[in-house]
Parts: sequence; C-alpha cells; structure tokens
Amino acid sequence: MAEITRRRSGELVRGVLQILAEHPDGLQARDVLGELERRVPPTPFEQSFYPNRPGIRRYEKIIRFMSINAVKAGWLIKSKGTWSVTPDGLAAIDAFPDPEKFMLESVRLYRAWKKEQPEVDSQDIEDTVETPSSTLEEAEESAWQEVSGFLADMNPYEFQEMVAALLRAMGYYTAWVSPPGPDRGLDILAFNDPLGAAGPRIKVQVKRRADKINVDGVRAFMALLGAQDVGIFISAGGFTSEAEREVRGQENRRISLIDLERLFDLWVEHYGGIPEEGRQLLPLKPVYFLAPRD
Repeated sequence: MAEITRRRSGELVRGVLQILAEHPDGLQARDVLGELERRVPPTPFEQSFYPNRPGIRRYEKIIRFMSINAVKAGWLIKSKGTWSVTPDGLAAIDAFPDPEKFMLESVRLYRAWKKEQPEVDSQDIEDTVETPSSTLEEAEESAWQEVSGFLADMNPYEFQEMVAALLRAMGYYTAWVSPPGPDRGLDILAFNDPLGAAGPRIKVQVKRRADKINVDGVRAFMALLGAQDVGIFISAGGFTSEAEREVRGQENRRISLIDLERLFDLWVEHYGGIPEEGRQLLPLKPVYFLAPRD
C-alpha cells in the first residue's frame, strides 16, 4: 500500500484552509474537495478506489480524515456540510508554510485537545480512514443537503407556518400569523402568555429566499419594533456580515437573527413538543451512529 506521508497530509489539509481563506463565509465540503483536486491533484494511490467499496475513492476519504486534526486544533469548522477557516487557521497558514511542519503543529494541538491521543501514522490510513467521525460527518452533510433542499422548495407560507409551530413548541403564544398577501414586514406576532399581558410583544419576520438579508433589510425590520418589542428575523439565506454587525451594535432594540441552520437546530431541539400536524411541515427521523469514544 502506498504511504501517505505527513508532508502529503499537510499539503492536502493546508490546501483546504487556503481555499477557505478565499471564502470567508465558508464553502460546501463538496466544493472544497472539488477545488482542492484542481489545485492539489490526487496521487495514483489517492485516485484509486477501495477494493471492498466500489465507487468510493481514497482521495476524499483521506482528506476528511486528515482534516480532523485541523478541526480539533481550532483551525477548521465543519457545520452541516459547510467548511470554514477560523482566525487561528488563517494564522497557521502564514506561520507554517512548510506542509510537514503545518501537519505536525495540527497533531500537537490535537494531542493537547485529547490527551494521550496516539500519533496518526501514515500506514494506518487504510484502516482508520473509515472512522465513525468521518462516516458521521458525511452522513450529516448528506442529511443537511436533503433537509435544506426540502426547505428551499417549501411554499413560503408553509415555511412561515413552520416557524409559528416552532414558536408554540417553545412555549410562546402566536396571536397572529400573516395570511397570504402583503404583510408589510411582519409575519408573526407572539406573546409569552395567552393574553399578551406579560412580557414584550414578539414580532417575527420570515424570509425563505436564498439571498442574504443586507443591513437595509434589517433596519427596515427594526423600524417596526417599538421600545418594548422583541424582534426575531428569520432568513433562510442568512445575513450579511454588515447586517449582523448592525444588530450586535444595537442598544435600544432587542433583535435576534436566525439563519436556516439555527432554525433547523431549534426545530430538532423542540421537535418532541411540536404537534403531529406541525411536524409534517418538516418531518424528521433520527438515525443512530456509533459515536467515537473520547
């Protein structure tokens, strides 16, 4: 079996971080792997397929496995199929231009995270690349692609009803949900109690479109909030960094920005409290994997 050296591992993982450095908002894993193949082509061994798993190429599996060190080192973030580089990862690219030293530093930091973690030897790649961690990572990516695609195709008013069902499962009372037609920026009105006598009004705006909400969109929503109101802005496409900074700098307006990933996490967290009718808007089924032992 061909050897995967530390230098080669460093070339691959450092290449991943260099690609992500050009994309501050992160990239889908499949796009990262595709771009890396163009920049750091696979060796004949990496290009080959596992003999007992037709159609499964070594190249992608090796990269996923080797990047675990970078994740635990705090250089790389993987979330629902999106990979992004951290400030520490950007610093590591500059501090360790030599691929072998880059990889050694990631191993050192990995060991600091997990004491007595045995050194990953290149000769163990064939056996260890199919770890529960890498298998779960790919399963999560596949599941998220299916979920996000389902939500992208959802009728905007069903998406709005899904948000209302979630709020009710979280213990809020939805006094009003906008019917089809112009909503003037307000989609849901909720309270902490059935009569709306305790606590602030909760005003919710829901956007299912794929593009990011910019700062002007956030400011338009904040203009609807009274002094005692709480605003929740849910955007399937997320928010621009300028919009997020605008919200963080607010002192007189209470507003939360929720993107699609956060919305999904809340849906999963409160799924047990959602009535069956509401669950059908985004039905889920848990699948269990063997978890790696710390």
